[in-house]
Amino acid sequence: MIRVLTFILLLASPLHAEEIVLGLSRDEVAITATFEGSEIEIFGAVKREQAIPGEDDLGVIVTVAGPDVPVTVRRKDRRFGIWVNTEAVEIDVAPSFYAVATNKPLDEILDDSEDINTRISTRRAIRSVGPSEIGSEKFTNALVRIRASQELYQTLPTGVWVKDDTLFRALIELPANLTEGNYKAEIYLTRGGKIIDLYSTAIPVKKVGLERWLYNLAHDNALLYGLMSLSIAIAAGWGASAAFSILRR
Repeated sequence: MIRVLTFILLLASPLHAEEIVLGLSRDEVAITATFEGSEIEIFGAVKREQAIPGEDDLGVIVTVAGPDVPVTVRRKDRRFGIWVNTEAVEIDVAPSFYAVATNKPLDEILDDSEDINTRISTRRAIRSVGPSEIGSEKFTNALVRIRASQELYQTLPTGVWVKDDTLFRALIELPANLTEGNYKAEIYLTRGGKIIDLYSTAIPVKKVGLERWLYNLAHDNALLYGLMSLSIAIAAGWGASAAFSILRR
């Protein structure tokens, strides 16, 4: 909601001297049975009505966010010789995938006040519901650390290549363990730490072929899916037993 309001304010402001013209290397990402990850190339140019402003450097920020999913983060402590859950925080909004690529470190091209309003940085893209903001921060940091190790959260401080303050290009690597849904790609232009233009588009990520058929079957006809899985397991066990008996002769 905050990003939508920010975008409306940008549209309501005077015509930008610099605007984004965007391109994508692909319109969608297909998840197949052999899917091992993919990549999205985001490229574009800065359209200008006037000469390049010289007072502040151009900042380019590219974000790609997967569908938001609620997460419960638990803390375990050792009690009486066993590990038990002692604390938990409900993460109300956490993107299943989140990548932030910039042409310079984010804090050099984006004011903290702008980040608070737009929630561009990874930790601010996550909203937790806990006893206090301070108390839930450690759980948010743990979630970021875990998903970063799985390549689901990425921070790329030199991930955007900019030429002559006009052309830009970013390459976002997508891991194999993606959540299906619409991924939002957003590109921000900044000058002096302030956002001067925003472009947003959606990239569908969906299962196709056998993966799609099995997914639909499991959700639409769970009984048939269970019977089929059981039949395959029985057939595989019988086949292995028969092959083993033949080899023993």
